[in-house]
Amino acid sequence: MSTKSVYLERPWLKSYPQGVPPEIDIPVKSLCQAFDEATDKWKDKTAIIFYGTKISYREMREKVDRFANALSDIGIKKGDRVALLLLNCPQYFIAFYGLLKIGAIITPISPAYVSPEIKYQLEDSGAESIVCLDFLYAGVGKTGVPLKRVILTSIDEFLPASRRFLGKSILKGVFQKMALPPSNIFKKGGFHQFKELLQKYPPTPPSISIDPKEDIVSLPYTGGTTGSPKGVMITHYGHMAVLSAYKAFYPFFEDGKEMLIAYMPFYHIAGQWTAVVNPILLGQTEIVLTSADLDDIINSIVNYQATFFGGAPTIFELLKDYDKTSKVEWKKLKMVSVGADALHESTFKGWQTRTGINLHDAYGMTETSGLTHLTPKGGSKVGAVGIPVPNTVSGILDPEKDEFLPMSETGEIVVSGPQVCKGYWEKPEATRECEAIIDGVRWWRTGDLGFMTEDGYFHIYDRKRDLIKYKGLRVYAREVEEVLKTHPKIKEIGVVGAKDIKVGENVKAYVVLESDARGKLSEADIIEYCQDKLASYKIPRIIELVGEIPKTDVGKVSRRELREMEED
Repeated sequence: MSTKSVYLERPWLKSYPQGVPPEIDIPVKSLCQAFDEATDKWKDKTAIIFYGTKISYREMREKVDRFANALSDIGIKKGDRVALLLLNCPQYFIAFYGLLKIGAIITPISPAYVSPEIKYQLEDSGAESIVCLDFLYAGVGKTGVPLKRVILTSIDEFLPASRRFLGKSILKGVFQKMALPPSNIFKKGGFHQFKELLQKYPPTPPSISIDPKEDIVSLPYTGGTTGSPKGVMITHYGHMAVLSAYKAFYPFFEDGKEMLIAYMPFYHIAGQWTAVVNPILLGQTEIVLTSADLDDIINSIVNYQATFFGGAPTIFELLKDYDKTSKVEWKKLKMVSVGADALHESTFKGWQTRTGINLHDAYGMTETSGLTHLTPKGGSKVGAVGIPVPNTVSGILDPEKDEFLPMSETGEIVVSGPQVCKGYWEKPEATRECEAIIDGVRWWRTGDLGFMTEDGYFHIYDRKRDLIKYKGLRVYAREVEEVLKTHPKIKEIGVVGAKDIKVGENVKAYVVLESDARGKLSEADIIEYCQDKLASYKIPRIIELVGEIPKTDVGKVSRRELREMEED
């Protein structure tokens, strides 16, 4: 049997939960149609709770339809790109589905972006309109990008008058400076108030024809495997494929009966499919939080009796050592899931020791609409990201050529399935670099290096761009980090390659020490600690002690920023 055939035979099916089929039917419908069906079915059920404010599915549907009507009237049409610059809030759901109802393409922007980053995304996507939180508009205004339409909203618009003091307190925990636009800004042409549009227009959205397999839902921007940020073309069908696979793989989650905490950033693909899309289309209730405040998370789980909780590894690293974590009866939740980044073994075991339950890994990327692999309930394995979901095939390719490797060998993880994106917006060459067409099958290179075990579980070793070449030998940054994480006096770690003309790249570790070790544990001590734990060429040649490790918006160690620090 050829190496390729090994993967096409789907050895992971032996690890599938009982009753889960390898192939399922995917409804060929738009997210708008699915949204209307969900809001008709659960109209009197609470859709979201935002710091005490409850919005039912009936209310959300009405607001979405009003907003869609308004958007159409002010000149936004099918195919137009519209930016969303919002924190997690009710307006995000309304804007998201309202835009989809008129066939617009959403390009979500990170609230943490500064003007040059905002400018790049607006210009690259060709967005001429934006829905923006008022205190974030200053960054947009500085870009100089000529926008035809600006719709501004306030974080407290959906809070009752008695609770609007929460608006500023919420934001103080997220942003230190809040520069509001002048009150007369709405006298300028093209500026609109979100709340006034909802009041002015009736809930009669236009009728737009949508091709689920071809029409684009959103253009979230990502660095991909290489290069500058690129807009990922995610279709309606891609989202429906993820929704269908998730439902089939975890049938114990009941439509209309689950309660979850929605705190992961909605602009990110992880927040998009785990909060903005899937739960709404399945009739769930979401407790929406603007940020990952530990007290808010714990109190929400307890007070609302959440049935599911998920997040990036960093949230579990924090929670496992947090004194109030024990307030939650974690065993009562149907599942606790982790994704969006590699899960360190120490976090996995620490969480297990603290709570008595395992974390269930989920794996996907922006280019795959957020999901390709899941861990069967009760099937968690340290270091594994799960097995391919229904309708999805995954394999291991040589990182530099289109040849499959044996399952036990480390190479680049590739996936093929209906959730894979159309490609990168107006960047066909970058799209081709990530595609591997083998015997007529389109595989997408994930940029993640890993291997598959005989039971079909995939393990991630590192990102391809984080591979360090020392004298021609491959060093995986994550492997070095895993060893250093076992040191009791090391709090955080980030490993990158430091260019050296003599050897190619040296292994460099940025290290944050525990407070009681500062001034006591030296760089030489750390190098010595690795002597019997790593091959000599993998041991860091350079140690830099720092106060903190830069993180991305979803809590990942930002190796890109570490590489920039090293280059500087």
